[in-house]
Amino acid sequence: MSAKIIDGREIAARMRAELKTEIEKLKTQGIVPGLAVILVGDDPASKSYVTAKEKACEEIGIYSDDNRLPAETSQEQLLELIIEKNSDPKIHGILVQLPLPKHIDDSAVLLAINPSKDVDGFHPVNIGKMVADKKAFLPCTPHGIIQLLIRSGVKLDGAHVVIVGRSNIVGKPLANMLIQKSPTGNATVTICHTRTKNLADHTRRADIIIAAAGRPNTITDDMVREGSVVVDVGVNRVEDKTKKAGYRLVGDVDFEKVKKKASLITTVPGGVGPMTITMLLYNTVESAKMTAR
Repeated sequence: MSAKIIDGREIAARMRAELKTEIEKLKTQGIVPGLAVILVGDDPASKSYVTAKEKACEEIGIYSDDNRLPAETSQEQLLELIIEKNSDPKIHGILVQLPLPKHIDDSAVLLAINPSKDVDGFHPVNIGKMVADKKAFLPCTPHGIIQLLIRSGVKLDGAHVVIVGRSNIVGKPLANMLIQKSPTGNATVTICHTRTKNLADHTRRADIIIAAAGRPNTITDDMVREGSVVVDVGVNRVEDKTKKAGYRLVGDVDFEKVKKKASLITTVPGGVGPMTITMLLYNTVESAKMTAR
């Protein structure tokens, strides 16, 4: 057998079309969803990512407020800008691109964002609401993974999901979301990590494996049972002299071998990545809709 590909680009495009329709309705009420993007410094990967977000905003009709600051910007200056955006009625979401320069405290910046505009879903208020199963902005990558699965016809109710990775960005929030008593949850979740003994014993029992370890070939074909669903969150650079850049991107899964055993599998790139930006747009639209009520 060979797995069917879960096409993140196609699912993201469908969701963005849905969002565009919602934005058009909001505009008839005089509301244009606005996202403030703040980038400090000139990290190439961050610049590329921010540009992609701004392009996505433009395509579906979200107002993108671009704030690019020099690397020497002080923490105080950055916090002042965030406070300004908190009180700006044209702005419904605030995104501060990480990583920040070393002289700036990430936690202080995160706490400065008004939770009602925290469209990344990382403010402690939103994390607390998520854990308590209250309405909140959900972290974009975990929420995107759940949308990928649901829109691909994967049943979560009663499924055994093994998450390999325990980060605050993916592993922990995703586990919390999947165990909630809801149509997008009701799964039984096992969290594995770098200190897990006999990792393959856990993954071979999974209906769904979500690899978010940040290491190539963490999941190999002998660790996957026939017919399971595999979602690869990893994005790793490996040397490849045949490429102009000198490297290629791979995930955490040995794709070519694992796809012969899985029933559904994501690719890297083109799987989870497009969904992360899409859920950021989704949260921004949700924030704008709250102002319309």
